[in-house]
Amino acid sequence: MSRIFSGVQPTGNLHLGNYLGAIRNWVGLQENFECIFCIVDLHAITLPQDPEELRAHTREVTAVYIAAGIDPEKCIIFNQSMVPEHSELTWMLSCITPLGWLNRMTQFKAKAGKHRENAGLGLYAYPVLMAADILLYRATHVPVGDDQKQHLELARDIAGAFNQKYGVDYFPLPEPQILGAATRVMSLRDGSHKMSKSDDSDYSRLNMTDDADAIALKIRKARTDADPLPETPDGLANRAEAANLVEIYAALAETSVEEVCHKFAGKMFSEFKSELSDLAVARLGPIAREIGELKADPGYVDGILRSGTKRAGAIAKRHLHEIQDIVGLLRP
Repeated sequence: MSRIFSGVQPTGNLHLGNYLGAIRNWVGLQENFECIFCIVDLHAITLPQDPEELRAHTREVTAVYIAAGIDPEKCIIFNQSMVPEHSELTWMLSCITPLGWLNRMTQFKAKAGKHRENAGLGLYAYPVLMAADILLYRATHVPVGDDQKQHLELARDIAGAFNQKYGVDYFPLPEPQILGAATRVMSLRDGSHKMSKSDDSDYSRLNMTDDADAIALKIRKARTDADPLPETPDGLANRAEAANLVEIYAALAETSVEEVCHKFAGKMFSEFKSELSDLAVARLGPIAREIGELKADPGYVDGILRSGTKRAGAIAKRHLHEIQDIVGLLRP
């Protein structure tokens, strides 16, 4: 069976974009793939984190996975830092990764900004850790968003470089999977920017933990324009905020943008927002309630992570031993 690997950083405020663009799609994958879903806490610490918040957010992401429908009996759910083979493989892959490849990574430039000289090595080497995460489990497929495609391409390059250097066919070249509608959900307040956990305005995003009142308020405040909904998607051209809400409705209703335009053609956004709010509450409300229940039982969540760590660790240790033998590291 083909193997999926993917993960989310525990940096708080998982939102509708994370759900529609990634987590919801993972639920369907668990029926046809061997799935490993990680909470990538080592990636999170490439930027400053409050230790207590990091622990809380790690549990929260685990709760979101389960509440969204990821079955810990069918999938492996664990936090990255508890499987030390991730870090060891990162070092081995770092030794064969040219600096030129890393210099091309645009996300480092974006996150480091003008203070690049003061950025930590971890932020610069982040893509090698991501490659190690994937290759450690010899994953064949990786669900990715647009912002991670460059890193997955690097993982494929590193896998190929390893295989060529040592004359083996050990690492498969992982294939990207971009699934479902609305894989790129935009801000509710600015349709030109992606919905983000780091946005200063909480009204810009629907958080996975929002209750019905918060969902309704945020959708009511979402920026649109004065024109009615068009009959076809062509009428959404140059109407970023309007297009975003229509695409969110289509994704939540599991239908097409064409069908949404046909259903609401000629109606004003005040009426459309009311129906979008009802739909969002119906889809997200039960998930938010279960997240709350799981967060109230950290012992249960920790048990899921311990079990997942044991299962992931068994695969990781076996593969790392094989990699050590290929590289020539002595295991007395």
